[in-house]
Amino acid sequence: MSNSQRYTITAALPYTNGPVHIGHLAGVYVPADIYARYLRNTGNDVIYICGSDEHGVPITIKAKKEGVSPQDIVDKYHTIIKKSFQDFGISFDNYSRTTAKIHHETASEFFKKLYNEGKFIEESNEQLYDAEANQFLADRFVVGTCPKCGNEESYGDQCESCGTSHNATDLINPKSAITGNVPTTKITKHWYLPLDKYEKWLREWIVEGHKNDWKTNVLGQVKSWLDDGLKPRAVTRDLDWGIPVPVEGADGKVLYVWFDAPIGYISSTKEWAAREGKDWEPYWKDEKTKLIHFIGKDNIVFHCIIFPAMLKAEGSYILPENVPANEFLNLEGNKISTSKNWAVWLHEYLEDFPDKQDVLRYALTANAPETKDNDFTWKDFQARNNNELVAIFGNFINRVVVLTNKYYDGIIPEPNEFSDVDNETLEKLQKFPSVISSSIERYRFREASQELMNLARLGNKYLADEEPWKVIKENPERVKTVLYVALQIATGLSIVCEPFLPFTSAKLEGILNISKNVAWDDIEKTNELIAPNHKIGKAELLFAKIEDEEVQKQLDKLEATKQANEAENKVVEPQKETIEFDDFTKLDIRVGTILEAVKIPKTKKLLQLKVDVGLDIRTIVSGIAESFKPEDIIGQKVTVLVNLAPRVLKGIESQGMILMTDTPDGKLAFIEPENDSVANGEQVS
Repeated sequence: MSNSQRYTITAALPYTNGPVHIGHLAGVYVPADIYARYLRNTGNDVIYICGSDEHGVPITIKAKKEGVSPQDIVDKYHTIIKKSFQDFGISFDNYSRTTAKIHHETASEFFKKLYNEGKFIEESNEQLYDAEANQFLADRFVVGTCPKCGNEESYGDQCESCGTSHNATDLINPKSAITGNVPTTKITKHWYLPLDKYEKWLREWIVEGHKNDWKTNVLGQVKSWLDDGLKPRAVTRDLDWGIPVPVEGADGKVLYVWFDAPIGYISSTKEWAAREGKDWEPYWKDEKTKLIHFIGKDNIVFHCIIFPAMLKAEGSYILPENVPANEFLNLEGNKISTSKNWAVWLHEYLEDFPDKQDVLRYALTANAPETKDNDFTWKDFQARNNNELVAIFGNFINRVVVLTNKYYDGIIPEPNEFSDVDNETLEKLQKFPSVISSSIERYRFREASQELMNLARLGNKYLADEEPWKVIKENPERVKTVLYVALQIATGLSIVCEPFLPFTSAKLEGILNISKNVAWDDIEKTNELIAPNHKIGKAELLFAKIEDEEVQKQLDKLEATKQANEAENKVVEPQKETIEFDDFTKLDIRVGTILEAVKIPKTKKLLQLKVDVGLDIRTIVSGIAESFKPEDIIGQKVTVLVNLAPRVLKGIESQGMILMTDTPDGKLAFIEPENDSVANGEQVS
């Protein structure tokens, strides 16, 4: 990029009812960080803004469950989230929070300006009310059937199944999330932003004006909303947690979280400017500034319809240049779920994989859900590290540094005459910055990460083809040129890898003993990024191989989570009808041992067993083949109902029933005696 440009980059405010997980990272924070770092490296004026979203009903629900105050909840998770981002290398210029005084002031002033200019509609109407809890049911305090898709667990403001936004009163069969009661309705007053007035403008600005440069998934969702017709949207709620509505007659009401949260970008910028002694307004009000919102697809409506309508109504703010929303990242084939603990939490990853921030950054970027939902697996994470970062990137750097130290005591040699291969290699190196730039500027970070790896591949191929470890014996002067060229590639890598792998970049600069005096654009302009006679440092591994045991530990953790969820959600069968003691005494249950087990052909579930039940050895057909291999249950102690009437199954007469139960993961388990010394034929009573 030749001319310096001012950028305001925002990343969706993480909600402080839980930590940050890999879905958040892949969808928002890693791509935004790559973009911000790249723009800084190419000489632009950049602020990268974020903060904790700390208001709204889910916070109050979690606080009630844990018996603490909402402030306790947001303080806890704000601290965890902020530290996780810092440790992970997310380069925010400011990370604020919506409970901060400056945010309350900024959001209140924004509301009052629109209120004073008559931009809101004031209406009194019926809202859902829980008489037992003595409060109105805002958003997440009510669940019911979505009027559009029929999802029976839709929230009052949005259906997570189909993504439709609606009012709580639109729900079919609504229930209070507080008491479980069917709510009544009660008159209350609120202020609404008339989105319908901005419908024509939004269509012209986004659907028509940005049809060639915004993502198709973003345009599609915006068009769908507009085609359905926009309606006035309440900007206030009956709630005691949030920013009080700053007008008379609004006691017990707060700004709706979707209204106050995006203003958090502005208040966070103000906080940064006050700290740095700068003017915040050019970053939000100068038409030359480019505003970019990084979000997940569930936030498209707020950043492409509601927040722009708010900014348009206010009148003095710029509008986003782009909103490159990503799709969702799944985990091991299942949707990431905070409530079910089905996630890889960032703070736990940093504990389990210390000093491997860049490995996760790379794995998430290489598999980014840019155009469709993607799946994170620990095996792919391991492969990205071992087969790409270690075997390609790290291997090239290690060979270059080791050979330079071995042959020249770490001093970069003076090159001799360049061969055609040398010139071609240096020319290819010069082209990589613009190729990577093109991908980043089009928000194709996955593509950009692979171009970065291709530069490392170029270095590996060059060394493999030139074989300096062999040539040193017969032509030592040639080796000087080879290592000189290889070191130019290594230096280029240290620069262009910084947006993707910032910790690796810093480490590589240390190994090469260079400072930030080489710029991104320099790679395209010169053949000499690192000069002869410069002394580099000793070799050290940039990446370490991740072993199977480390991956298995993570898979075991997820399996434990899955089993815990299944156990928690397991429906216990109701008690059967009461029987008399005499009925029970009719059952003859004996201890036995399985002597033989074979799979019954053309069946999925059936095994044919020979069981010693003490009285005799009998044949029993049992539907346990999906839980056990025949060879694994030879010698297994079992309990058998021996006086069950014989039954023919698949042409085999079954002479009893083995007693089983279910495990949390849906498998079967034997009911067996605790003491192995219990003899076959002993009765269970």
